[in-house]
Parts: sequence; structure tokens; C-alpha cells
Amino acid sequence: MEKTKTNRIVVKVGSSILSDGDQIAQDRLSALAAFIGEAKQSGRDVILVTSAAVASGATALTLDHKVNISKKALAAVGQPILMSHYERAFGKVGELTAQILLTEEDFDSRKRTQIFADIIDKLLDNNIVPIVNENDISTTDDQVFGDNDRLSAHVAHYTESPLLIILSDIDGLYDKNPRTHKDAKLIGNVTNVTDEMIAGVVNVAGEFASGGMRTKLVAARFLLERGRKMFLANGFALDSTREFLLNNRQTSGTVFENDYKPLSPNPPMHGAT
Repeated sequence: MEKTKTNRIVVKVGSSILSDGDQIAQDRLSALAAFIGEAKQSGRDVILVTSAAVASGATALTLDHKVNISKKALAAVGQPILMSHYERAFGKVGELTAQILLTEEDFDSRKRTQIFADIIDKLLDNNIVPIVNENDISTTDDQVFGDNDRLSAHVAHYTESPLLIILSDIDGLYDKNPRTHKDAKLIGNVTNVTDEMIAGVVNVAGEFASGGMRTKLVAARFLLERGRKMFLANGFALDSTREFLLNNRQTSGTVFENDYKPLSPNPPMHGAT
């Protein structure tokens, strides 16, 4: 019998969460694997979209990641390193993983998109966690997402996943930059992402990160326009995400949803912790 797709989620984690200086943040990667294991035990099918191939490569090879061909070389070295970390972490919680590398071209062709979606279906049917990343090595400048926020939104839509969770280095979307304004307020829910919102955010990203808040808003708008939902939360500590997903309780983070209904109980939003 075909499994329902309504219990699917996509979890995207950024380089800032997975890397710690010139090392992979083993504790955070292990916590992520344990959380995904919990989500699966609760009946969810989880697709993981990961960054940090370049950051992983930098742990073994010294090259300037701002130079395009050097970045590709770092990604080539880093992909197997990153996957070996994931394999060990997920193995500790009894989960098998599979790697899938995608480019924008995989979403431009109906046939190629269907092949990708069918592979995801088959992996989930066999209780395997698909781990998706952009194929930095084979992409050209005119066919690159450039960030995994938009990639994860496409993965969520084309695998018919109702929810995308983005784990970032910030609690959610604020009304102003919380790094420079102590009075910045966390926005609990967003029902519409406008051009003005995207243009107005301060796009701060870490050393190996290629996104920032702007790309997260672009990803959110892509999903909102297609009737899907996104949750943006802090990936350094997974408490708020665990409460949101497993207990239907919003204690922090930002929910992007067309027909937003506050979760119950829903305490007042707080600032950065």
C-alpha cells in the first residue's frame, strides 16, 4: 500500500550549524540526527537538505573557497567527509542514509524531476533518510541555486512535503536586525512575503554560508505561493523545533503559512536567546 505524503517533512540545515571554525560541529550534527530519529519514530518521513560540503572540505584541504574552482574542489573533497559524519551519526540512532546531489536542471525537466521524486519515494518507502545537497561540482554559473534555502523549498514542493523546516543561526524572522538592535522583536507568523520584505532584510551569512535571511524569505514565498508551509528556527538548540513538530507547540521561531492558525498553547514570542 502506498504511504501517505501528508506526514512528510523536509529539514534544511545550514553550514553555520554544521561547522565550527575549521571543524565539523559533531555535537550539533549528532543532535540533528537524534532529532530526525525522533521525528521518524513519531510517524514522519524526513528528507534532509544539508549544506557544509565546502566547509567539510576545508577541514582537509586549504583553498580559498571564494574562488569558484577552489570551491568546487573543496566540495569534491568535502562531500564524502560530510556523508561519513552523517552515516556515523545516523547509525547511532539506527537510521540508514542515502545521498542525492541535485542542480537546478533537475527541476527544469518534468522527466528529471519525476525521476528525483520517484527515488525519494523509494528511499522513504524503505525507511532510509535521503540527504540532499546541491551538486556544486557539476553546476555552471547559470544553473546554480547558490544556496540551499531555495533548493530545500524546491525539494519540499516536488516531493509533495507539506512542511519545510529551516534550521538557521537565528531564532526566526525579526522586525529589525537583532545583531545590531537590542529591541528587535521576533515575528511569530508570516502569511505573505512581499518584495519589500525581501529587499529590506539585512542579508548576513557566515563564512561558508551562501544564503542569509533574504534567501530564506525567497524560499518561504515559493512555498506560500504553492500552499505549503515553512518553519524557521534556531538550529544551535533544537528545543523549539522539537516542540513545534512533535508537540504542536510554538515557543519560538517563525511560521510561514497562508492560513495561519496559532498553535495551542502559544506563549508570547521572545527575542534572541
